Amino acid sequence: MKANRGAAGVDGQSIADFECKLEDNLYKLWNRMSSGSYHPKPVRLCPIPKRGGGERVLGIPTVTDRVAQMVGVLYMSPRVEPRFHPDSYGYQTGKSAHDAVGTARERCWRYNWVIDMDIRSYFATINHELLLKAVRRHVTEKWLLLYIERWLAVSGPGSTGEQQQRDG
Repeated sequence: MKANRGAAGVDGQSIADFECKLEDNLYKLWNRMSSGSYHPKPVRLCPIPKRGGGERVLGIPTVTDRVAQMVGVLYMSPRVEPRFHPDSYGYQTGKSAHDAVGTARERCWRYNWVIDMDIRSYFATINHELLLKAVRRHVTEKWLLLYIERWLAVSGPGSTGEQQQRDG
């Protein structure tokens, strides 16, 4: 998050601000997560212009919420990532968009055809119940399921202006 120079969420707190009171902020987050009282803040929506016209809306969680989400990612990744297809490059440890481009470049020399797919608005339209059903096959910890549901509620389909705050 820090390496990507992540922007502040709806609370306006920057990474530098969070780090000024790092121990206090981490203790508060740990206390809330361990007691079940942690609730993520609304996601700040930031429109990004597309090269071909239109815009893509980027959801920006608060720094605290990104730290909490990383706890969940680190906890469940060892169980979930081995099930991903080898050609899945999104959101995987050690894989990037550059790796995907490199693989595509290599395959261009082996094949005379290409499949180009763009799953439009996938995360904005995915059915939360189906997603959670899949997650429950691999995650049994109630605390993590609780927080995954709460993160989805503030950032996914069905979220409203009451749960999200739009820039501009």
